[in-house]
Amino acid sequence: APHECPFCGEAAGRELEEHVRERHGHLLGAPGTDTGNGEQLYECPMCSLTCTNIQILEEHVNLHLEEHSFSEGGHIRDLELAQQLQSEEDKWQRSEEEKREREEFKKLQRQYGLDNSGGYKQQFLKNMEREVDRGRMQPFEYHKRKADMMESLAFGIDDGKTKTSGVIEALCKYYQNENKDVRRVWLSAGVDHFHSSLGDRGWGCGYRNFQMLLSSLLQNSLYRDCLRDTTLIPSIPKIQSMIEDAWREGFDPHGASHFNNRLHGSKAWIGACEIYSLLTSLRMKCQIIDFHKPTGPMGTHPRLFEWILHYYSTDNEGGAKVVCTSKPPIYLQHQGHSRTVVGIEEKKNKSLCLLLFDPGCSSQEMQKLLKQNSDGTNLKLLRKFMGSLKEKQYQIVAVDGVLSLEEKAARCRASQVLTSEKIP
Repeated sequence: APHECPFCGEAAGRELEEHVRERHGHLLGAPGTDTGNGEQLYECPMCSLTCTNIQILEEHVNLHLEEHSFSEGGHIRDLELAQQLQSEEDKWQRSEEEKREREEFKKLQRQYGLDNSGGYKQQFLKNMEREVDRGRMQPFEYHKRKADMMESLAFGIDDGKTKTSGVIEALCKYYQNENKDVRRVWLSAGVDHFHSSLGDRGWGCGYRNFQMLLSSLLQNSLYRDCLRDTTLIPSIPKIQSMIEDAWREGFDPHGASHFNNRLHGSKAWIGACEIYSLLTSLRMKCQIIDFHKPTGPMGTHPRLFEWILHYYSTDNEGGAKVVCTSKPPIYLQHQGHSRTVVGIEEKKNKSLCLLLFDPGCSSQEMQKLLKQNSDGTNLKLLRKFMGSLKEKQYQIVAVDGVLSLEEKAARCRASQVLTSEKIP
């Protein structure tokens, strides 16, 4: 292969030495300079090293060029390697992020009962089997309770085993004799308490609160006519089917799509929007109100307390200390849980205290309220002061009348763009 001139890159072939002398001799020092023994010296233009002949100089200069080329190539390879490593790192991070998102999604599905793991019936049987395995339940009791559960589900009615009645009446008697710090108290119409069971523990609070609200509506002649088809408290699977019926009528299609239009047979949590849709489909005139941020110091919600006071005290402004109203209880929702408001106290210092039925409270605890207790210590189960309700957001559903068929149809159309009223 022809040799290339290390200075100009031209192909010089065998005449490279002559080419370098003629073209680039001024770079090589003084060609033909005698060293004293008849040799000529050639200086490297890159490092000033002197060589005794042009071939040695050529090889020396080529080493410079190769070193330079290697250095340049090394920089390029380092850059390519860095880019490759960064690309692999980005790819790994995306993969990990997608994995985390899938795991979080599955976790949310499990948490909200949308993981196809079965519903009330499956959980009830599974928990009873666990009780038998642990020796807490005898096999004959298992089979009896299973038969009762299957009968209850077949008829679509609640078995009543988690129900406590008469608490509102007991509260009325207590407050008549209370002389310490309650100035006035307003109580809802009679309402039964329902607590979670083996079949819905961990996810059934919304359904249990609906049962509480419905138990009050069924005792009120104003609402009884609209509930002719619902004379008994429905079971949780039946309530799920009732909500699906409301969706099929056209109520809240956005919310229905969140559950893929299916609740029955799942452990799906429900909230204020599902309660509103179900009540409205039953021709209950109700409103859903969103207290979307704290309105008081330390994350408190005085506007929520004031709204509930106004709800119970309107049309009930008499001078009596204890006011047993005809108002239905209020559904109260916050992130992760819901309860039922059954009344409100006004203390002598003008502070307010809500009275709540919690589905997480057992019937054994609730029955303590049926006993006369002069010091009111059992009321700790119900009382919630303003400093006790400090979630970021609350929603309530309140019933106040009945709807005509035309009004129901109008609300159905409106619910297709449903947004709750927000308290500023």
